[in-house]
Amino acid sequence: MTDWLRDELEDEIDDIRGRIARHGEALKGWFVARDREIDLATLCAAVGEPLLFVGPPGTAKSDLVLRFVEAMGLGAEDYFEYMLTKFTEPSEILGPIDIGRLKEGRFRRRTEGMLPEARVVFLDEIFKSNSAILNTLLTIINERKFYQDGAPTPVAMRLLFAATNEIPEQTELQALADRFVLKVETRPVQERHFGALVEAGMRGEALRAVGRKPWASGPARLDDFLKFKRYMELTFAEETATQREHFFPPALFAEFRRLTRVLEAEDKIYISDRKVVKLYKLIRAAAFLSHGGAVTRQDLKILSYAANQRHELNLVYEKVHALLGLEAG
Repeated sequence: MTDWLRDELEDEIDDIRGRIARHGEALKGWFVARDREIDLATLCAAVGEPLLFVGPPGTAKSDLVLRFVEAMGLGAEDYFEYMLTKFTEPSEILGPIDIGRLKEGRFRRRTEGMLPEARVVFLDEIFKSNSAILNTLLTIINERKFYQDGAPTPVAMRLLFAATNEIPEQTELQALADRFVLKVETRPVQERHFGALVEAGMRGEALRAVGRKPWASGPARLDDFLKFKRYMELTFAEETATQREHFFPPALFAEFRRLTRVLEAEDKIYISDRKVVKLYKLIRAAAFLSHGGAVTRQDLKILSYAANQRHELNLVYEKVHALLGLEAG
């Protein structure tokens, strides 16, 4: 069920917020210096927005996503992970063609265990996909559907995470890149946290080797994230202009507008109309999730993850924090 009414959610939304917050905090104890990545994964999961991790191999991207999923109590049937290449075929992610149906003149795929039936999806090296995969992914991300025998078929996907080492500038890939409103850089941490990294890494490997997943008993379930998303959607749909100004005070809304203009004017960071709306939603959700109230100056730091290209990531992060007068951690 995903069509909860606001009255049904009102009494439990504060408990839901608390469980989601504890979900992220609990995960931080299993990683070294990955707080930013976990905070953003938690926020994006709570509003149903995809998140892109940008960084070299071996920086805990897939492990973070897998533990995030396991902590929600989801099993293998709910999770689909795949590394894309330019040779990846649609059947590798959507499922093989059903030969029996094909003999009957029907073009159907067998989707068991594949992306269309997974509720959480992680796609590694997403920008290495070819045009056939690219078009399919855009339809799945935008409309939550793919085509079976020419007919639109819903996918079960509720959360999407992806990773890449680089963000290519080719025109045909920009539409896909723009769907990831937030992008976070995952850097190696061994230089500053060598001992802690080895200790945590060995512990994680040993626990998996003996079949233990203590992180899997997390405080939040997938339904908590879906209920939070539904509550925010109902809030946005029903609130008046006065209520919007209460939750996003005019002075801070003006600051939000100023920051986007500065990034575009001074640093040539393109922010599309769609992205502005998505950023507004994420800022509002971050405020409600973290402290249950109106947007504060601290909540505007979500804009520090609004870069488009790899070389912009650190620039935007540092610039937004400086403009807000916040320390860049």
